[in-house]
Amino acid sequence: MVVLSKPAPLDDHYASIKTCKPRISVFKGIPSINLRDPKAKTLIIQACQEFGFFKLLNHGVPMETIARLEAEALSFFNLPRSVKDKAGPPNPFGYGTKGIGPNGDVGWIEYLLINTDQNPEISRSAVKDYVMEVKAVAYEVVELIAEGLGIERRGVWSKMLREEESDWCLRLNHYPISQDLQALSGRKMIGFGEHTDPQIISLLKSNNTSGLQICLKDGTWVSVPPDHTSFFVTVGDALQVMTNGRLKSVRHRVMTNSLKPRISMIYFGGPPLSETIRPLPSLMAKGEESLYNEFTWREYKASAYKSRLGDYRLGLFEKASTTGH
Repeated sequence: MVVLSKPAPLDDHYASIKTCKPRISVFKGIPSINLRDPKAKTLIIQACQEFGFFKLLNHGVPMETIARLEAEALSFFNLPRSVKDKAGPPNPFGYGTKGIGPNGDVGWIEYLLINTDQNPEISRSAVKDYVMEVKAVAYEVVELIAEGLGIERRGVWSKMLREEESDWCLRLNHYPISQDLQALSGRKMIGFGEHTDPQIISLLKSNNTSGLQICLKDGTWVSVPPDHTSFFVTVGDALQVMTNGRLKSVRHRVMTNSLKPRISMIYFGGPPLSETIRPLPSLMAKGEESLYNEFTWREYKASAYKSRLGDYRLGLFEKASTTGH
């Protein structure tokens, strides 16, 4: 078990995420965790506390399952625009391009949002096989997080992801080679703007093209070296709340590549819409108060998707007496 101190004041966290520094460097310090390591739960907690993010090795998802869905995604994104448009707009699922959300966020991207196996654009069996495998990894990681935090009751969070009503989503992203004047001038374009993931946990798989960046605690943006054999695991806003700020959701973004296209496939694990999101009482120290007002996942999801990508979306649900803003 990792001994955790009380969470840092949210004012400090809020200030850090609003002041990300422009300096970019390739960051080789991302924790790489072998899922079969006996110390995995301890290492995962340390990574989630420091970065809200880590690379997962030895995950057990067959590479042929990954390659098949990636090939399906590439085949779809290579179709003529007129054909792809028939699969959109995303409402909430389907094909979209450049527009991200309803409030004016845009990026150099096209994407396909999937929630069921009823996807005429992509092989149903390819989606089903991939989602089944990745969900199993997500369940195991969330269980390890709970164990690492000393939570004795099994399934306290993984049960939310396992339930038939769980609000999961698969997102297939395609970042074409950027060829406009900004790219030609040597400046990278935004593929997907900075944000945190609202859900409990996200598992990202991408091809071997760079572009993903995360914001460190000191506000510095760093580039994450790509690794097409591994998954990148991201703490979501819901998990931040359920740990009362002990684990922080990480701000991240994607920049375009002027030489190679980028494909990413992200599983977002969310609870049922009716699930109440609140800190787990067994995690709270004596006298410790919740930093957040209780809310349902439905309420938070609706609020998050009405906001801009870069907004500090949890701010609306923090207790004013705790944060002072």
